[in-house]
Amino acid sequence: MKDVYINRISKFLPNEPVDNDHMEEKLGFINGKTSKARRLVLRNNKIKNRYYAIDDQGNITHNNAQLTKEAVTLLCDADFTVNDIELLSCGTTSPDQLLPSHASMVHGLLKNHTLEVNSAAGACCSGMNALKYGYLSVRSGQTDNAVCTGSERTSSWMMADIFENEVKHLKELEENPILAFHKEFLRWMLSDGAGAVLLESSPRGESPLKIEWMEGYSYANELDACMYAGGEKLDNGQIKPWSEYPAEEWGHRSLFAMKQDVRLLSENILIKGVNSLKQAMEKHGVIPGQVDYYLPHISSYYFKEELFRELERQEVGMSWDKWFMNLERVGNVGAASVFLMMEELVSSGKLKKGEKILLQVPESARFSYAYAYLTVC
Repeated sequence: MKDVYINRISKFLPNEPVDNDHMEEKLGFINGKTSKARRLVLRNNKIKNRYYAIDDQGNITHNNAQLTKEAVTLLCDADFTVNDIELLSCGTTSPDQLLPSHASMVHGLLKNHTLEVNSAAGACCSGMNALKYGYLSVRSGQTDNAVCTGSERTSSWMMADIFENEVKHLKELEENPILAFHKEFLRWMLSDGAGAVLLESSPRGESPLKIEWMEGYSYANELDACMYAGGEKLDNGQIKPWSEYPAEEWGHRSLFAMKQDVRLLSENILIKGVNSLKQAMEKHGVIPGQVDYYLPHISSYYFKEELFRELERQEVGMSWDKWFMNLERVGNVGAASVFLMMEELVSSGKLKKGEKILLQVPESARFSYAYAYLTVC
């Protein structure tokens, strides 16, 4: 088995950053009114800027495949061109269509040459799953390199004309901010963008990162769906898919809007996340003292202190000086978030040879978690 290195990382964030005062102008006003819940959600998620593939006139500037294609292109130069890519592995929550697959559409835009493609479905873990597919391909010698991506274009899902009515119980939101998550938290949190990495079996470049191991865990055997789109959650916890509803009900029921079961989220997301992290660390003999940089993908800073306490409670505590996040600067970019954190950390110039980086990506859809442990070379 070969070693695998992340030799290049790129990102593509569309247009200019959008601050909190202008985001509702971009997405539109629901029922022509300013959201009462927006300030409460923003106060808790603490995001200051995000990116939308929408221009000032409300026109779409990029679809998901185009965002991803731009990130892949930014990986390439005269020494490694798009024609050198052997495997294209792409993960996203928000593909542009049901068929063809997301990776196929990105390949079509690259117009390079015949190669293998893989599309990882799901939510935030889809980017890590795309990375793991590429990692295993290079590690086994199936391919000499792999380009792996995570991307999202969710802004069009959050536009006022297709989004459900806002949360109306302002007093409840003030007393328990997590209630706002059920309807509006995604609207004031999600961001567009794409990240890409180049995997190869030999290190090269200024700060290559060796992938020591990757792990994934699903708790779908224990828990019902928490975040979902394309269906309706029934009283028995099952999801009735859009394809089983009459077409005239798709819009009326907002079947394609993202929804969140906040009760399940608050009760399980951190406990299961830290439990699976502990399993991964114990499996590979890693202790907190062997982690120099901890990169957790969290959807909101609302969870930051609680995650810190849960890590301490389960005896895998990470001191604050190890934490590296950029949520406030780029927003929650779902499957791309972990790529964007890696890119910013590598670009910062802080990394030193031999340092260890731990990536943690949760997915609330039905409670999946993905991990990677990296060494700076």
